[in-house]
Amino acid sequence: MARIARAELRLVDLKPLVPRTDAIQSFVSQETPILTLTDEDGASGTGYTYTIGNGGSAITALLRDHLLPLVIGMEAEDIERNWRSLLFSMHALAVGPVSCLALAAIDTALWDLRCVRARLPLHKAVGGAHPSRPVYTTEGGWLHLSVDELVADATEMQARGFLGAKVKIGKALRTDDVERLAAIREAVGVGFELMVDANQGLRLDEAQRRAQLFVDLDLAWIEEPLPADDIGAHRKLMAISSVPIAVGESLYSLSQFKEYMQADACSVVQVDVARIGGITPWLKVAHLADAYNLPVAPHFLMELHVSLACGVPNGQWVEYIPQLESITSTQLEVVDGYAFPSARPGLGIDWDWDAIASQESKAHSLTVI
Repeated sequence: MARIARAELRLVDLKPLVPRTDAIQSFVSQETPILTLTDEDGASGTGYTYTIGNGGSAITALLRDHLLPLVIGMEAEDIERNWRSLLFSMHALAVGPVSCLALAAIDTALWDLRCVRARLPLHKAVGGAHPSRPVYTTEGGWLHLSVDELVADATEMQARGFLGAKVKIGKALRTDDVERLAAIREAVGVGFELMVDANQGLRLDEAQRRAQLFVDLDLAWIEEPLPADDIGAHRKLMAISSVPIAVGESLYSLSQFKEYMQADACSVVQVDVARIGGITPWLKVAHLADAYNLPVAPHFLMELHVSLACGVPNGQWVEYIPQLESITSTQLEVVDGYAFPSARPGLGIDWDWDAIASQESKAHSLTVI
C-alpha cells in the first residue's frame, strides 16, 4: 500500500484522421486530458478522458482546482473509496458529463497503477473472461459519405477481416437511409454485421417508422435513436422494433443504466468508460447488464475498451475508431477481425511521451505534489 504523492496533468487536442459527421454534429477534435499519478514508492499509472469537440479545459480546471488536491495523500489501492469520496466532494456537479469525465481520468490512472504494481494486464485484473473480442468499424460510415463511398469502405473492411461496420443514419428522407443501408447489405452479403447510429437525432414516430423499414436488412442494432434522457420513448420503440436498440454513450451513472434495463428500454449496453466516470463504475454497469442477460458493446476508446470487453463475460464488440495513434507507440492488435488486449501490466496503452509533449497545451498542464 502506498499513498499518491504526485499528479501530472496534460491536455492534448487530437484531430480526427478523417472527416466525421453524424445526425447532430461534426466531430472536429478530441480534447484529451492525460493524467499520471505517482505513489510514494515511485510507481506510476496513467489514465485519460476525452471530449468530442471542445470542453477539455473545463475538465482540466475541475481536476486542477478541486479534485487533484484531494487525490494527493489518498491510498492508491482504495479505488472504490477514492471514487466515492471524489464524487461526493463535488456532489452539486454530479451526475453529469464534466464531473464523470474528470473522475474517469483519475480512476483509470488508479487502475493502471494497481495493475502495474500487481504486474497484471487490465483484462486479467477485471476478470479475464475472453482472450479477444470481435471488431466492427465506424470510421467509414459517416453521414456525409455517398452510397458508393459507404459501400467501398464496408467491402474494404470486410476484405481486411473486420466482422462488422456501423453506418450513421438520420437523412431527411427515411428512404435515403434505407437506400444507403440496402446497398451496403447487398455488397457485403450475410454474415457481416451492420450497425446503425442515429446519434439521438430522431423523434419517436420517425424512429418507429425507420425501425420497421430496417427489418429486412438484418441489422445488429439501432444506436441512440432518440434523446438519451427519454427512457419512455425508448421503451415504446423497443416494444415494436424487431431490431435491437443500443444505448449508453450518453448515460452517466449506474442508476441511469439501471432504469433503462428495468424498463426493457434497450437491447445492447454501450457504456463508455470515460462518460460513466472510470473503470470502477464501468464494471458495475457491465455486471448489471449481465444480470439482465444483455451484451456490452462499449462506445469509442478502443485502446482501453478492448481490455474491459475482454474482461467481462458479456463483452460483445470493440468499436474501431483510431484516435490515439499520434500519441502512442504501438496500436491496437487486430487479427482476423478480433481485437486482442495488451499483455503488458496496466491499461496496455503505450504512450509516446515525446509526442504528447510536442502536442500538449502548456496553458492547461500542471503538476500537483
